[in-house]
Amino acid sequence: MSKIIVVGSSNIDMTAMVETLPRPGETIGGARFIQANGGKGANQAVAAARLGGDVMFATCVGNDLNGKALKDIFAADGINTKNHKMTDEAPTGTALIMVDKYAENCIAVAPGANGCLTPEDMDAMEADFAEAEILLVQLEVPMPTVCRAVELAAKHGLKVVLNPAPVAPIPEHIFPMLYLITPNETEAQKLTGVRVNTADDAVAAAQVFFDKGVQNVIITMGASGSIICTQGGETIYVPTRKVDAVDTTAAGDVYNGGVVTALSEGKSLEEAAGFASVASSISVTRLGAQNSVPTREEVMEALCGKC
Repeated sequence: MSKIIVVGSSNIDMTAMVETLPRPGETIGGARFIQANGGKGANQAVAAARLGGDVMFATCVGNDLNGKALKDIFAADGINTKNHKMTDEAPTGTALIMVDKYAENCIAVAPGANGCLTPEDMDAMEADFAEAEILLVQLEVPMPTVCRAVELAAKHGLKVVLNPAPVAPIPEHIFPMLYLITPNETEAQKLTGVRVNTADDAVAAAQVFFDKGVQNVIITMGASGSIICTQGGETIYVPTRKVDAVDTTAAGDVYNGGVVTALSEGKSLEEAAGFASVASSISVTRLGAQNSVPTREEVMEALCGKC
């Protein structure tokens, strides 16, 4: 069975490349349009698989052309799709994305079928949890489903990694079940009340998570790198590679996929974050979400300084 279970969303991404992001009420012309596959869960599952992970992906899509195509696409990336659910109750999720010339983006998501992934679906795959090693989950599917996935993973001794995006209130009983939480600066601030601008701020925010029972924290800080904090008091700064970014849409998803892949291979948190950072730095040099995900070979070449 698969070492890594990813539970999360699947979307079709519709992206407009624009000169500047529009202000309220403003129309921006001259955009370039790209349609691609996305969704935080799907992005992270694809990233983990392309980076060498043994991945099972549990998701829900519409019983439509997009939903049917996605299952085949995931399988082509080597992802176990036995828990790929299709529903007639809603269409496949859609994300509307705008990216400006500085690679900054804004995103609106119509979740559609993602809202139909249920706690009962998690119960139905308990045997898969029993044989896996790591759960990676985000917050683009219903919170009760996230909670049930975490509970089952904890029951069976998996390392649970929560990427709290898009940020939302998290039930307190979940925190002690987390091996690792991976917010960015904004998410960390919203969940802890600590404004994160510096490494010291990141350490202060991490302490709030520790007080809630989380074992480890990685706060990602974009081009400034990431900060690893452990309950034992260790703090490690992981820099990122300097690249010419064109689209940051799936950078965090690639990072999380890289982290769980490395952890599944027995790597330390520092090694996992370093691997993930390089993978993420490659992804931002490319347009799109899953289109931007690098292969393991590309990351290893970059790590060896040959890029």
